[in-house]
Amino acid sequence: MVPDAILQEDGPLRPNLVTVAHAQYRVRAGALSVVTETVALTKALGRVLAQDVTATRDQPPFKASAMDGYAVRSQDLARRVNPATLKLVGESQAGRAFTGRVSRGQAVRIFTGAAVPAGCDAVVVQENTLAGEGTVTILSDGLKLTRRHVRPTGQDFNCGDVLLKSGERLDPWRLSLVAAAGLDRVTVARRPVIAVLSTGDELVAPGEIPSGDQIFESASHAVMALIKQWGGKPVSLGVGKDTKKSLLRALKTADAELIVTIGGASVGDHDLVKPALAKLGLELSFDGIKVRPGKPTAFGNLKDGRRVLSLPGNPASAFVMAQVLLKAWLETSLGMPPRQDYAHATTTAAIGANGPREAFLRGTCSLSSDGRMQVTPFADQDSSLITVFSRTDALIHLPSGSEAKSPGDLVDILPLDRL
Repeated sequence: MVPDAILQEDGPLRPNLVTVAHAQYRVRAGALSVVTETVALTKALGRVLAQDVTATRDQPPFKASAMDGYAVRSQDLARRVNPATLKLVGESQAGRAFTGRVSRGQAVRIFTGAAVPAGCDAVVVQENTLAGEGTVTILSDGLKLTRRHVRPTGQDFNCGDVLLKSGERLDPWRLSLVAAAGLDRVTVARRPVIAVLSTGDELVAPGEIPSGDQIFESASHAVMALIKQWGGKPVSLGVGKDTKKSLLRALKTADAELIVTIGGASVGDHDLVKPALAKLGLELSFDGIKVRPGKPTAFGNLKDGRRVLSLPGNPASAFVMAQVLLKAWLETSLGMPPRQDYAHATTTAAIGANGPREAFLRGTCSLSSDGRMQVTPFADQDSSLITVFSRTDALIHLPSGSEAKSPGDLVDILPLDRL
């Protein structure tokens, strides 16, 4: 069970905190305008289309056989009860079509994908035939003709059809469709450059030797990987120390359209990210969200036009806000339409009543014995736990003030983009 204590507010809400939906709205409003570029199809995996893909020909561009067998005129087999014997006049292979016309009493040997000869309107599968010397006999089962073995011209798509729309991400299957349309290049949205800065004297890079009170910096590796997975171009600014001078130096030189900071964004004596950003003309769009985890999240613009998303330092808080806000900013900057990603599942464990902040609990999904989606929340939702997030494949969304949930109750879930 996830107890009430984990989900209750740990202090009074600041009046200027925004809701998750309001934060998403402001983040999308602060996204970039789409800049386009043309790339080779071989380099387009994961890119987002900035122009519709339109078919320039029918697919297939001819009537094609769906089976190996014999192309025939159905009228030659109509009204016959006994096996019919037809004269073979040629062969049609994929890429090597029979160029003549089939007349009464004739047939053509044909293979899957080959063009159906002029005059034919059906294909008899070879299992229902007997080949002779220059002839083919259609057995009784082959007389029960349908045209299901002939693929009509344009069965897949027709010339002028919009096959893919601007804003769609090119996955392997969509790449195949682009190739089927005959295109070797596509117009896509340029990938936004996003710089990531982790902060804190307690952090050292993996591979370095930490002192007794230091830990390895890990959150930026997930955030940068997510940026790449979601279509951006991540740049590491390393680990900034807890001095305004160190932070200002790293932030000032960041050559990026969005700067993502991790940690140092709360109100403690050593939370110096916002004071450093203030030196660069930070204008906040919001400064705090009514959410657990992730309350000390902020978003705004610098004087030079760069955007800033400040994430909390605890890994779970940073990862949740990246999923909810960073992904929304990236998708909008790439021209993708806003999406409602919540799905529904039944919880397998009790969940305590929620406090005045929205909550995102980490959980794992599975199928019940009757095939329904179910989710199991982790009992320990401490925002510092990385092992929990490594096994999480969905976030359970609890609205502000929601009632306790019993096993079997329906909850909203936000599936994660696990590879």
